[in-house]
Amino acid sequence: MTRETFPTRREALALGLSVAAGLAAGPARAQTAGAPKELRLDYAYYSPTSLVLRRFGWLEEDLAKDGIGVRWVLSAGSNRALEYLNAGSIDIGSTAGLAALLARANGNPIRAPYIFSRPEWTALVVRGDSGIRSLADLKGRRIAATKGTDPYLFLLRALHTVGLKRTDIEHVALQHADGRAALEQGRVDAWAGLDPLMAASELDAGSKLLYRNVGFNTYGFLNVREEFLTRHPQVVRRAIAAYERARAWTLANPSDAARILAEEAKVSLPVALLQVKLRSDFQHPLPGDEHLKALQAASPILTAEQLVRPGVDLNRTIADLVDTRFAAGLVKA
Repeated sequence: MTRETFPTRREALALGLSVAAGLAAGPARAQTAGAPKELRLDYAYYSPTSLVLRRFGWLEEDLAKDGIGVRWVLSAGSNRALEYLNAGSIDIGSTAGLAALLARANGNPIRAPYIFSRPEWTALVVRGDSGIRSLADLKGRRIAATKGTDPYLFLLRALHTVGLKRTDIEHVALQHADGRAALEQGRVDAWAGLDPLMAASELDAGSKLLYRNVGFNTYGFLNVREEFLTRHPQVVRRAIAAYERARAWTLANPSDAARILAEEAKVSLPVALLQVKLRSDFQHPLPGDEHLKALQAASPILTAEQLVRPGVDLNRTIADLVDTRFAAGLVKA
């Protein structure tokens, strides 16, 4: 395979064969009786492996053996994925970890049995000609951010590091793409960005990252509706097995994964390469202590900014959300 071409479907299947062989022994085939007619899951530009999986159709090929269809739904942000999960419009959705915790704490019945990446997908962004030099300079400024997402929660955590709160800024609630446009058009002073839009704003519009903190980026959680996980655990295992195949392919072919991202998100290849190669870590897909600790460290912002109901036990909510055992056998295989 050259850098200029994608593998054919036959070549892609061969590349994933060793991964599939190890995983196939784990999940038994879903019983025909009681199996869902369709698995509904999202794909997102902030989740490159979801784009790889959708492109090659590995999940469709596997589930077709039992007459189970696959329907893909685009999520423009964690907030959209969580809305779809809560409404029962999808069964599996891709979100940031802290966004998933916020949703679970406020009654969205989801569990997270798989980590699709550890990204640095958000930072605070200003225009190239901005006079803003520090977080303290954000006081009283108009800042765009999408509520219910990692960028929004990242913004709040960043403000708290310099003694500022949500009420010290003028929050402009915009979906991610609209936030980028507002920043570049001068309608807001800063934007809590999300890749690949953030990378595109940097490379194409000369925007600058005012504040970065990879520790405030709370992983990519693959969430499942709890009811669906209980009723169809084998189907969920097969979906995770397919994600593992996409992860292995992405690790082996990062430049080609970036080309898929560039095509799907309609961004330049340099933008996609920045996201896939420099801002995404696909090495640790099994939920574990590091994810529990990351959410425990991040959760105080939810109570400090009164984003959850009074009296919610966030430590218990974290334990209920992060499923550290469901996918263990699959990932080890």
